Amino acid sequence: MALIIDGYNLLNVTDIVGRGGPGSSLARARLALLDFLADRLTKPDRRTTVVVFDGRQSPPGLERVFVHREITVRFARSNQEADDVIEELIRNHTSPKRLTVVSSDHRLHRAARRRRAVPIDSERWFPQFARRPPFPPDSVRLPADTPADVDVEIDQRELQRWLREFGGESTAPDDSEETLDPPQQPPTESDVRNPFPPGYGEDLLRDEDL
Repeated sequence: MALIIDGYNLLNVTDIVGRGGPGSSLARARLALLDFLADRLTKPDRRTTVVVFDGRQSPPGLERVFVHREITVRFARSNQEADDVIEELIRNHTSPKRLTVVSSDHRLHRAARRRRAVPIDSERWFPQFARRPPFPPDSVRLPADTPADVDVEIDQRELQRWLREFGGESTAPDDSEETLDPPQQPPTESDVRNPFPPGYGEDLLRDEDL
């Protein structure tokens, strides 16, 4: 999926605001919008997404084109509008049938349809997109060729530490406690073996009978 997003047009239909920090409130809102998009797009989709902002309100000294978390961010020149840049991007796109243009500007809808791209209003697109859960920041995945029934050797000390930290029930004794052997039962009479060989002393008994 390839996306071209009319940045301020989309920002105006969201409730996204920037957190406190350096820069203007508009700059913080732009950054918050970009992070919101990046959190919910796969890495391949981020690489094919372009967000375009008007140049009149761009911060001084900021590059016209830069990359934020694999998303391409573009600012129009001072004598341009974002619509001019987006229209040019649609016109020059190499796979327009795979392209979605997010904007409520009908001028851009017409430009998208001419190239057989898919136009969609920001008001319609954002509520659907916002329902996506964000991806975990540090997902751990096994390699794609790992068999499904692979046996993973788990370090027992590490497992017990995780169980203690996250409230799990420990399945092994704590290393700090000494493991006691089960109490020994006193030997029974049958367990005591006769130390003398069979027939020992029978000759003495016979002598007594004489």
